[in-house]
Amino acid sequence: MAHPKSKISKQRRNKRRTHYKASTPTLSTCSNCGSAVEYHRVCPECGFYRGKQAIEKAANA
Repeated sequence: MAHPKSKISKQRRNKRRTHYKASTPTLSTCSNCGSAVEYHRVCPECGFYRGKQAIEKAANA
C-alpha cells in the first residue's frame, strides 16, 4: 500500500484544486416553446427534445 513520506498540509492540498472554475451551463432556446434549455436536455416546460415529444407534461389549466 502506498505510504506518503510526509504529511501534505491542507493549504498545499487545496492549491491543487484551484484550477477548477465553476461556470454556468450553456443555454439554448427550445425550438417548440422558446424557453431557455440546457444543451442535450429535454425542455422542462414542454417536454420536447430535438423537435420531438420526449416526455408527457401535464397541461396547466
